[in-house]
Amino acid sequence: MGTTMKAIMKHHLGPGAELREVPIPQIEPHEVLIQVKATSICGTDVHIYTWDAWAESRIKAPMVFGHEFSGVVVEVGRDVTGVKIGDHVSAETHVVCHQCLQCKTGQYHICQNTKILGVEFQGCFAEYVKMPAENIWKNPIDMPFEKASIQEPMGNAVHTVLAGPIAGKTVAVVGCGPIGIMAVAVAKASGATEVIAIDINDYRLDLARKVGATVTINSAQEDPVKRVMQVTEGTGVEVVCEMSGHPVAIRQAFEMLTNGGRMSILSLPTKPIELDITNQIVFKGVTVQGITGRKMYETWRQTSGLIHSGQVDVTPIITHTMPLENFKEGFDLMISGQCGKVVLLP
Repeated sequence: MGTTMKAIMKHHLGPGAELREVPIPQIEPHEVLIQVKATSICGTDVHIYTWDAWAESRIKAPMVFGHEFSGVVVEVGRDVTGVKIGDHVSAETHVVCHQCLQCKTGQYHICQNTKILGVEFQGCFAEYVKMPAENIWKNPIDMPFEKASIQEPMGNAVHTVLAGPIAGKTVAVVGCGPIGIMAVAVAKASGATEVIAIDINDYRLDLARKVGATVTINSAQEDPVKRVMQVTEGTGVEVVCEMSGHPVAIRQAFEMLTNGGRMSILSLPTKPIELDITNQIVFKGVTVQGITGRKMYETWRQTSGLIHSGQVDVTPIITHTMPLENFKEGFDLMISGQCGKVVLLP
């Protein structure tokens, strides 16, 4: 191992990124160094790459970005126990403070002082990445690196779907980006009786069908509320997983939710949205949940188990793999929407 590595660098305050030679991270006593074997592109990375308003408000360039990965531990700090050189690992990307009220009551996923890999500190679009040992998740030795690298985003889907009872219920997934597609697969594997996938992208609706959607609706071509009511015999769905962030889609999601239903929202609308709270929330008696990150580490255990057991086959979801050097092609695919998960191989 030399002293430098290849990494995708957010090199300036604007669109794009560059592949550069940068120093290999030096670990602290509580950290481990991981040789990255696979790293996948997230919607957040696309925001950083295209340099939208969120990225402009949050990212301090230059920095290495990327936060979804799997790899092999190559160095451990002197205070580290429980992780050893040679372990196959991924990592929880939210580093928490352990001091706030939420951390002290076991709600680490909503820590008030969370720092995120590839957002607040150097990320994993690189040959090596360092992480606190407490954030390491050990992978089964026979789990392929490509599959192991998408556990972090799949954890978002698992957290959203399993935030309430799902077995025997009707479910709509609104917005079938890669995490929405994963949510379809998780809902189906967890015993949902109907899994309705809604999007305007036929490529991604086709992927949703492949992983278990019982009904797909292109909401640019038909009224999704009307169709959902037909499918559910006028009742509406019992669970909605909102992944789109689009104001119209969110309002439709509340309309298609049955009385007493659950709305779990993972999406991040960029602006305030007007809702009919009286009729769509209060009088219907629904539960609305904001979903952020993954429960530490209950969600990781569920996610790893679903993949390793084969109950969720993520193979159709990983549509493209390519060398780290071809990252621009990967980002173009993500921007076009003609892909599932794109995995880069350092």
